[in-house]
Amino acid sequence: MSSNKGGPNPYNNGAPPKYLNDFSKALASEVRILLAEVGKLRDERRQLQFEIAELMAVKSKHGAGGEYSPDWRPPPQEQPPPPPPPASPPPEEGLTGPARPAWRVVHKPQRREKPAPKSLPAPAPPNVPAWAQWRPNPAHVPAPMPAPISPRPVTPAARPGLFGPPTPPPK
Repeated sequence: MSSNKGGPNPYNNGAPPKYLNDFSKALASEVRILLAEVGKLRDERRQLQFEIAELMAVKSKHGAGGEYSPDWRPPPQEQPPPPPPPASPPPEEGLTGPARPAWRVVHKPQRREKPAPKSLPAPAPPNVPAWAQWRPNPAHVPAPMPAPISPRPVTPAARPGLFGPPTPPPK
């Protein structure tokens, strides 16, 4: 605390001195420049980390035990024997005249109808709907019904809350 014994200070009119203003402006511009550099370096670091991750993935794929294993070789195959030299066409013996046409006529096989076995004539269908003709399976034995369940679910016993019994609702 300074005392103001000699009256008002002619150098302090409520605003900071000019050299402090100049210093603050210069410092602010330096901070802005440094923050921009830090942001750029951070982006470069992220890019380099991404590239390193990609390179490591490629290395793991192409390394030992990877997807593209360098140790793997296809099984050796025996060389196929060279093809025989083309044989000269056989001499044409007894072929006189034009060749037979390749078109052939195919006759459809005729269906043989089997004689129906002679049995009793089918009974006349009754004039009732299909559901009325249903009969239950005599081999099916229905399981006994379980004991009836109470119509209301059982509510759990009321527990006191974390800070004692719950507050009753307002009336």
